[in-house]
Amino acid sequence: MNKLTAEFFGTFWLVFGGCGSAVLAATFPGVGIGLLGVSLAFGLTVLTMAYAVGHVSGGHFNPAVTIGLVSAGRFKAMDAVGYVLVQVAGAIAAAFVLKCIAEGKPGWDLLASGFAANGYGEHSPGGYAMGAALLSEFVMTFFFLFVILGATGKRAPAGFAPIAIGLALTLIHLVSIPVTNTSVNPARSTGPALFVGGWALSQLWLFWLAPIAGAVVAGIVHRFAIEKD
Repeated sequence: MNKLTAEFFGTFWLVFGGCGSAVLAATFPGVGIGLLGVSLAFGLTVLTMAYAVGHVSGGHFNPAVTIGLVSAGRFKAMDAVGYVLVQVAGAIAAAFVLKCIAEGKPGWDLLASGFAANGYGEHSPGGYAMGAALLSEFVMTFFFLFVILGATGKRAPAGFAPIAIGLALTLIHLVSIPVTNTSVNPARSTGPALFVGGWALSQLWLFWLAPIAGAVVAGIVHRFAIEKD
């Protein structure tokens, strides 16, 4: 249970901190943090929680990472279901708390704000089509897991993995926020989508399929082409 609790709070912090920066601070008049600030916020959530509870649960905070680690032979398949369930629960809880805070501003409209939901087509920040969104999420998650596997390998420098992983997530957001608002994490996508409803739920399939596929391929490639001695 301590591992599942760690994953719940780690994912909560990722969604609350990352999506919260987009919903509350990205466009704040005069001091809006913009794309750069939101990207950094997502990276910092992973970095801080990896140090806080990574030694307890492994610091996945992401169903795609958990499933990718299974394909890489780094995590037991029988434990993956519990991890995924608490990750999604943590994301939903974070989205709910964020919604309650955002509604404290008079006139705030959840649907008009987009609530940091992921999307493609007319719901992509840059108007990118479904194919571009699918490819972006696949490639970004592939390399995210590739960095995770390398940074946490036996021959990697000890103690520095959270820094590499956090910076990788920051870079991913810097590149792909215009395309999909950046998911690379099905739980992160599910939390906001449940409250936005409508189009966000109808497009949610892509933000489960592409990240998981990218992570699984990365796990297999790293296992048999990089780690194999």
